Amino acid sequence: MRGVRKLFGATVALAGVDLEVRAGEVLAVVGENGAGKSTLMKVLAGVVRPDAGEMWLDGQLYAPRSPRAARAAGVAMIHQELAVAAHLSVAENILLAAEPTWAGFIDRRGMRRRAGEALASLGRADIALDRPVATLAIADRQVVEIARAVAVGCRVLVLDEPTSSLTREDVRHLETLVKRLRDRGHAILFISHVLEEVRAFADRVTVLRDGATVGGGELAAVSDDAIVEWMVGRRVADLYPRSPRTPGSELLTLTEVAGRRLPESASLTLRRGEVLGIAGLVGAGRTELVRAIFGLDPIRRGRVRVAAAEGAAAPARRWAQGVGMVSEDRKGEGLALDLSIADNLTLSRLTGLGPPGFVFSKRQAAAARAWIEPLGIKCRDVAESVVRLSGGNQQKVAVARLLHHDVDLLLLDEPTRGIDVGAKARIYSLIDELARKDRAILLVSSHLPELLGVCDRIAVMRRGRLGPAQPVAELDEHALLQEAIQPG
Repeated sequence: MRGVRKLFGATVALAGVDLEVRAGEVLAVVGENGAGKSTLMKVLAGVVRPDAGEMWLDGQLYAPRSPRAARAAGVAMIHQELAVAAHLSVAENILLAAEPTWAGFIDRRGMRRRAGEALASLGRADIALDRPVATLAIADRQVVEIARAVAVGCRVLVLDEPTSSLTREDVRHLETLVKRLRDRGHAILFISHVLEEVRAFADRVTVLRDGATVGGGELAAVSDDAIVEWMVGRRVADLYPRSPRTPGSELLTLTEVAGRRLPESASLTLRRGEVLGIAGLVGAGRTELVRAIFGLDPIRRGRVRVAAAEGAAAPARRWAQGVGMVSEDRKGEGLALDLSIADNLTLSRLTGLGPPGFVFSKRQAAAARAWIEPLGIKCRDVAESVVRLSGGNQQKVAVARLLHHDVDLLLLDEPTRGIDVGAKARIYSLIDELARKDRAILLVSSHLPELLGVCDRIAVMRRGRLGPAQPVAELDEHALLQEAIQPG
């Protein structure tokens, strides 16, 4: 790809990108949210047509007019939001729109044979061909999509944030699969925000910033600091800032709290000026605990006390008590996608934006703009619909709502999922600043370096039971993982 440009109105999405990937290679494409990664990959996959620039595939000029044309040429893209027909079988999904026929009818036997060969080539012949895709786990649905690309002769495979919904074990399986494809001569473009995954999966890296290529090279010769500096355009001296903190009075106390199903038992004390992390495997009950505290899920047993207020409460009451939550499911329940950035950011607190019963749009816009720059939310204007933002920028809007509300207790469930390194640095800095201002933060994260870097104490949730919180000075990744996976 040479000099690829794309404008959406006055917005420059791609400002002249150069990119090259070889057969038998995994190239990581990284950059901040809004850097142009997804747009560039959509150009490559025929979803979006560029305004300028040229592309070559195997030395031939390549200009697909549609995703179907791109697939016919050997280029396939697996989007972060998987595109499967859940009601159809595995075999039907793999050969969808490419079914073999005989005398005008679908050749079912031939379809099963080709689908089976595609799965076997990925080392996943264990996936039943007749099983409805709706019954598969997310990781297996992803394998079905990759098998579809392989079955139609894919030579260039684009994986857009492929690990965002996977467990740690599923990520390892995907890594094995990707390397199998690489060794068979496929060219693979791997988009991720997680540098540890970039190093595990890829051979080279290309960095985009503001719609242009700004750096890259062989990963063995490029440091993480260099990649981050290319991404954000400046040095990030300390990804996990930690100012001196002096915990104050108790703000949140849980005593043997149990939900409808999860958690089974959770006790903790969180003080002002403290960041308490919750580690654990997916399904251990971490999200259910946060939802129970915020009033989204019922509490079956136990006691919750927020400052002087004791007992369960609905979310509206929690907001009034100075408690705010960032959900891990930003699209399903964290944001009103069809509303504007300003509406989403100010929804929980409209006081001061107009007389009782009214909201003045100018005041609301000004209140929203106050958080655009500190959080690095990339948008045209605060009147823009949230649904038009990238996933990372949507997450920043969800975090900004808590800052606008000026809550005392922040319940953050995977707040940096899908956010680039530069934005993570901003979030970590904000968490540190809030702790210094006597706010209390309960942080749920699957990223252990994040918990160890940001938190003062960490508790591990295992099979619905929350263990005692321990100082981070006494912990490391190995100890946290061991506690999370031990039986009993």
